[in-house]
Parts: sequence; structure tokens; C-alpha cells
Amino acid sequence: MGSNKRMTEYERRRLENIKRNEEMLAALKIQSRVNDLSAVAAKRQRAESKSYKRSPLKKPKTESPVVLRRSLRTRGVPPDAATASGLTDDVDDEKKIKKVPESNSHSVHRASPRKPGPFAMRDAYTGDDGLDQKLTETILQCSKKSVLSESDSFPCDSIDDMEKSEDFETFKARKRLWGSVDVEELQLKPENVARLVPGRIMSVRFFPTLDMQMLVVGNKFGDVGFWNINSKKEDGDGIYLYHPHSGPISGILINPCSVSKMYSSCYDGFIRLMDVEKEVFDMLYSSEYPIYSISLSPRDTNSLCFSEGKGGVNMWDVRAGKSWLSSDLHEDRINTIDFNTENEKIMATSSSDGTACIWDLRRMNANKPTSLKTVSHKRAVHAAYFSPSGKFLATTSLDDKVGLLSGANYENLSMACHNNQTGRWISTFRGIWGWDDSSIYIGNMKRGVDVISVATTKTVATLESDLISAIPCRFDAHPYNVGMLATATSGGQVYIWTLS
Repeated sequence: MGSNKRMTEYERRRLENIKRNEEMLAALKIQSRVNDLSAVAAKRQRAESKSYKRSPLKKPKTESPVVLRRSLRTRGVPPDAATASGLTDDVDDEKKIKKVPESNSHSVHRASPRKPGPFAMRDAYTGDDGLDQKLTETILQCSKKSVLSESDSFPCDSIDDMEKSEDFETFKARKRLWGSVDVEELQLKPENVARLVPGRIMSVRFFPTLDMQMLVVGNKFGDVGFWNINSKKEDGDGIYLYHPHSGPISGILINPCSVSKMYSSCYDGFIRLMDVEKEVFDMLYSSEYPIYSISLSPRDTNSLCFSEGKGGVNMWDVRAGKSWLSSDLHEDRINTIDFNTENEKIMATSSSDGTACIWDLRRMNANKPTSLKTVSHKRAVHAAYFSPSGKFLATTSLDDKVGLLSGANYENLSMACHNNQTGRWISTFRGIWGWDDSSIYIGNMKRGVDVISVATTKTVATLESDLISAIPCRFDAHPYNVGMLATATSGGQVYIWTLS
């Protein structure tokens, strides 16, 4: 009591305020709400923690003697007459210094992707040690189960040969599934979010099979990342990282007749074939010019089409290892090549020269090829894709337009307005078709996916989610699973939308 009597009026009022504030906080239950929010944040962090892992490369410790530098004057040594006038700026000496071989600072040997020859997959693997074998086993098991695998009934040298088989109807049913999708039923789950590679994703592709859900991406550093979406817990996150190229990967293709074979093209001028059965990244083609796009003939899986340099197109026979057609089609680089699924002789190209063209391979010659149809945009065209039925062609340009060609001879042209200004640090938008001819899917700058209706040539819906932390710019629709859409970002993330 004596101490309370000695308290001043200010101290007594201060204690009353503290007591009143504590009662108010207890009534609001703020502490319990803080605990709930902390639990939610921890749960979300665990859901988004699925990412690639690089194997650590330990550098051996080198013991170097400590050298104390002292001038000639302090050591009592007269100056050298050869260097008394100063150091000479000799370019040859600089070249000699640069040619000194680097010390072997890495304990693990990695194959150089700049070398034109083949190298083993294990030498290109940069993920956790021992996990690459699980990817090989998964792909090989799927390749054996697939209806499209090489067998007596499906030789897979040419689709024309397969038409003679009694099981060709089965092949056509598995070729690509059609179906309309209610956009409102598409959803993004936390387990379908992962970061596969570092840096900007340039290409994304689903494996064309129903026996497994596998996705592969390529980034601007030459890395290739695989994601086994339905991997088991003992297999980690199901993410595998390889480094088969030395520059931006411009395209990825998977042989539909044998999912154990994957083609990848790069700005370094190389086209490599990843053969899982042989466990090797083989060199298929090398050029002194960058490879900007790559495509596979829909009826002949041994006919590879790619663009190199400024406007050149090359048709490559994989079995013979030589080109059977080469021609200059555009004045600038060709960004995409796509074949009509109903007529493999009809091909579409998009170019940075501001045009998208439709070509007939039967009328193409090496001197002066003439296009069947040309669509002109005001700026570079970064995509031109045929619809699943082949009746429409969608183009995406930096002039903020998405073009749509229709008609028997693609004579009808309509334009949809869309903001395609991605800037320097984000991969350009490329609108793709879904699972029918009704909609085009393309990214937007608000971290969403716009759905453009073919009937109205307007954006009719937008896919949005709080799980998306970057702008989706590259897409792929699963050919056999209607409603499964992969979106990739410039931060290495991949988001997979599925039907609810």
C-alpha cells in the first residue's frame, strides 16, 4: 500500500491504460487469430516449396602460401632496367594470360554442351545424385505401355504405313482428343505448382501419353527440366534437371510414336536427340546459325522441320541424316512452324518480319517459294498455329493483335485486340488452341490467362489464381487429357490447370 501511495497520478493512469488495453485485446482474440494466420502461411509455404534441386559441386580446398609483397625499394634492390619505363600494353601477353588452363575446381566432371558430339545423360544431369535413373525408368516403362510405341503393328516409320494396320483406328483415337471445356471449371491446385528450372522458360511440352503425366520445359540458359506430376513421395518432387545446351532452348518435341525420344533445338545452332533407351544426348544437326523453331510432321515422325538464321527453313530426314528441302521463306527469323493436322503438306510460319504465311510444301522450291496466304502485322509475329481441325489459323503479334484466319482458303481475316507488350524480361506471348476450335488461350500482364472466343474475337474469360506469382507467357494443352493446361513463366515456374 505504501508503494501505491507514493505513485503519482500519471503512473496510476498509465497502469489503468495498460490494464484496459490488455482486456480489449483479450476480448478481440487477436493472439488466437495471429496463430491461425501463422499456420496458414506455413501451410502455403510448404505447398509452394516444390522446386528443382541442383547437386552441390564441392570445391577442393587448395592451400596456397601467403606471399607478402614488398617493393624493390624496401628490399634494397635496384630497379630492373627492362621495366623501369613501365609495363607495356601488349595484346599478345594478354592473350597468353587468357590461354592459361583453368584449374580443376569441380570434383564432378560435367560434359560441355558446346561440344558438337554426343554425351551421356548422366553427364548432363545437374539435379540430386541418383534421381536421374528414376526418370529413365519411368519414361522407358511408359514407352513400352504406350499404344504408339514401336511394335510389329505400329512400325512408326510413317503414319501412312500405320493406316494399313487393323489397329489404325486405335491410333486415330489416341492421336488427339477433342472436347469443349467450360473455362469456369478449370482450377489450379497447390500441388500443381512447381519451379522446374532457373530463369526464363522458352518452351513447355506435355508428354503425348496417358500412361504418365510428364511435363518438360526448356529455359534460356540451356537447361531442360522434367516434372513427373504424379510422382511418389519417395521420388522427391519428381523434378529432374539437365543441361544439354549452352544457350536459349527454342523448341522441344517428343516423338508421339516413341516417348523415349525427345528433340530439342537451341540458339547455339544445335539440335539434340535425347534417347532415353541409349541414355544419351545425341547430336542430330549443327549449324553456324541459331535455330529459332522446330516442328515435327504429323504423319512422318522422321521428318523434322526447323528454322535457322534469318528466314531459312530446313526439312531434315532423321533416318538419312540429311536435308531434303531448304529454302528462305522470310526476311527475318522464323519464330514458329506448325503443320495442319488434316493436311501435312500445309505449313504455317510466323516471323519477326511482321508476317505470318501459309505454305504448300508440294509447291515449294529453293529459289522463289510463293505462299498460299500472307497475313501482315505492324510488328513482329511470334506465333501462328492451326486449330485442332485445321480450319483456322491464329497469329500473335507485338502490335497488340491476335489474328484469326478462316474459310476454305483462309481468305477471311479478323483481329482481336490484346495487350502483347511483355517487355524485355518476359518471354513473348504465344496464343495456343485448346481442345477444339472455339477458344484461344494466351497470357496477360496481370498474372492471368485470357480466353479469346473465336466466334466473337473478344476475351470472354480470364483464368486467375492467388497461387500464380508471375506472368504466364508460354502454354501447352495436353493432347490426350482434355482440360489439362500448362502455363510457364519467366521465373521458371509452371502452373497446371485441371478440370474440377
